[in-house]
Amino acid sequence: METSHLSRRGFIGSSAVAAAGMLMLSKSSFARSVFGGADKPNSVVGGVLIGVTTYSYGHMKNVSAEDMLQYCLQDNISGVELRGDAAELTAGAPKRAAGQSGADFAKIMADWRANVSMDQFKAIRKLYNDAGVNIYAYKPVVFGTNNTDAEIEYAFNAAKALGATHCNCEMPEHNDAQTQRIGDLAAKHKMRVGYHAHTQATPTLWDTAMAQSAYNCINLDIGHYIAGNNTNTLEFIEKNHARITSMHIKDRKVNNGPNTEFGLGDTPIKDVLLLMKKKKYKFPATIELEYKVPADSTDVKEVAKCRAYMAAILSA
Repeated sequence: METSHLSRRGFIGSSAVAAAGMLMLSKSSFARSVFGGADKPNSVVGGVLIGVTTYSYGHMKNVSAEDMLQYCLQDNISGVELRGDAAELTAGAPKRAAGQSGADFAKIMADWRANVSMDQFKAIRKLYNDAGVNIYAYKPVVFGTNNTDAEIEYAFNAAKALGATHCNCEMPEHNDAQTQRIGDLAAKHKMRVGYHAHTQATPTLWDTAMAQSAYNCINLDIGHYIAGNNTNTLEFIEKNHARITSMHIKDRKVNNGPNTEFGLGDTPIKDVLLLMKKKKYKFPATIELEYKVPADSTDVKEVAKCRAYMAAILSA
């Protein structure tokens, strides 16, 4: 699910940064009211960072990076995988005009990416860090086969400006040349890339990519892994933990079954979290909300439930 681009061109400029800073000044009072006196969120439980991908807030009306930060604060989340759509929106990306072709808009975006200042992304990083939230991962929208090398390099530069330790992207389908290309550029920028798979995941899916480059890694989604009828989740994590950038946490049923609320599916969330705690793995456990949100709820409320479920396991 991709959120639509909204026009906030120039939101973060020399004067707008100050305006955004004023907006964020309210975070302390907001956080105190939510967290009972704590100025900043803390979602490290049992030594494991419970994070969230901003994809989880895709049903919310407002989808800029500033909005995503507020949702994280409401959920007491101190680490995040920031998606490229939200970051670029705040950084001033152009809006697609009515009737404009996808190809024409892609050229406009490529030009914008070639010229945007990394100061825009550094300003986003400051907003998050000042609020107590670390952007540990960046998921760009420009790691596709139709994107140029220049766009991919732009994404690595943006990730570094945001303070991310790695990028995550979708695993290309049957395209070893693409993982080689991304891996080579990742090595140039010395930044790891975690490839995210769906039910096509197998215990050996990532082997070729990881052999191509030390910077090609795994963004394991344990829900998709289980839905693909893989039964060795814990063994896979133990074997490959050094190459896991961050892990997506969701619950699904086997046999390509549906997403469920945490605890109602077949995914061994509890066992995985306890393994991370026991082994002191440092990669984050990233909430990815994909089950249907009840009509009387919101993405923010459901992420809070997911966080509470995980925290209860890790604090036991």
